[in-house]
Amino acid sequence: MTSLLTRAQDGFAAAFGYTPDGIWSAPGRVNLIGEHTDYNEGFVLPFAIDHRTVAGLALRDDGLVRVSSDGVPGSGAALPLSGLVPSAAHGWAAYPLGVAWGLGRVGADLAGLPGFDVHFASDVPVGAGLSSSAALECALAVALNEAWRLGLDRARLVEATHLAENDFVGAPTGILDQSAALLSAAGAALFLDCRDASSSPVDLGLDQAGLTVLVIDTRVKHEHASGGYAARRAACEQAAQTLGVRALRDVTVPQLLAARGRLDDEAFRRARHVVTEDQRVLDTVNALRAGSHATVGGLMSASHRSMRDDFEISTQELDLAVEVAIDHGALGARMTGGGFGGSAIALIPAALVPEAARAVGEAFSSRGYAAPETFTVHPSPGARRDK
Repeated sequence: MTSLLTRAQDGFAAAFGYTPDGIWSAPGRVNLIGEHTDYNEGFVLPFAIDHRTVAGLALRDDGLVRVSSDGVPGSGAALPLSGLVPSAAHGWAAYPLGVAWGLGRVGADLAGLPGFDVHFASDVPVGAGLSSSAALECALAVALNEAWRLGLDRARLVEATHLAENDFVGAPTGILDQSAALLSAAGAALFLDCRDASSSPVDLGLDQAGLTVLVIDTRVKHEHASGGYAARRAACEQAAQTLGVRALRDVTVPQLLAARGRLDDEAFRRARHVVTEDQRVLDTVNALRAGSHATVGGLMSASHRSMRDDFEISTQELDLAVEVAIDHGALGARMTGGGFGGSAIALIPAALVPEAARAVGEAFSSRGYAAPETFTVHPSPGARRDK
């Protein structure tokens, strides 16, 4: 973490020629279970990880916004606060500029606020399904909330950053990622109801059980704003409309089975994933509270099969990572994130991590896949000021 803070401070000085007023950060996240349920007003169970995005920020006196990142060569962009509209920025700069715009949507008077310079440094892998975009958004949101003295609570910051991603960037995601980055607590998952945004911590109990979460980044990149994610969301919304409910959250498994004749095969399978995944989240919360990690592992593996077969968002690399991890001691494994690439996670005894990681690497090599990156993650606190 110290090196990240140094990178942010030094990068700010290199980009803008002076030192930042402060440094804030927000974490990436792993979604333990509950995929594509958030925009269906269902349940999710993510936790923040010990990989973070750090933002060095200073206010300006002229209403101008300048953004920079040491992870994106030639990344500088500059716009007046008054010019922040969804069509004003493209590429990575749309994320931080969208946060300022989103704060304006939830109550900040942008016309009366000073501009700012911000520089980002991060060790959250990009495109790995670990929510690097939300980490950036939320680091900036807590920085501006303090620097602009907005006094917004974390729920409003979730709303602002979610608006930034949906309406400014154009990625049709739910509130899972921003909620995890802003609301998580160390050692715990965040049990989130995406209908009313209520949440509560659930102790993961990993250290006591001798377990850890192994991330297997397949290096297959994904992009939320592309067609696959949007098509899945549209299919869910159409299924809910056909079934006469506000969202698939309102459908039980028996109700879905009874209505099978009203949906084509693809729509039925898309809906079946969401409806059964909601139940798996509830079952996982109960299993964690009971200390039954074996049950959690089984639910994770069932979740992956559902995403592979019903929602069709897995890849050969993700399927292989899951299979090999389970064969080498994981209690369960699943892809995590929006799909079409990214990472798999495995709930595994800590002592078995080296062998499992080696086996995954060998399996990828034998099939001609790019070498995966493997690392463990630990449940960590949400966004904060660091300096």
